[in-house]
Amino acid sequence: MQGLNREYRGKDKTTDVLAFSMRNGQYPDINPAILGDIVISLPTAERQAKEKGHGIYEEIAVLLIHGILHLIGYDHTRGRKENLRMRKKERELLKRSNRR
Repeated sequence: MQGLNREYRGKDKTTDVLAFSMRNGQYPDINPAILGDIVISLPTAERQAKEKGHGIYEEIAVLLIHGILHLIGYDHTRGRKENLRMRKKERELLKRSNRR
């Protein structure tokens, strides 16, 4: 995960989830029905689940939703307002998934 984060984001540290959009880049029109790829670090998810006091499957759901939101254009790194907007959508989708 650290290698992917370093290669594609220029950040030489591990992370919990990475989203790779198929809509960006050199060939965005190859298959517009595919949003992209999401990579989840299971060791990080397991650690975070323990820290938050819930199960691994719930944490994976959180990370998957986070990755999907990135693929459809949400980006918490664009400032406080966008961060709040993304977090609100995450909570909404988690609630809908009956995981929380």
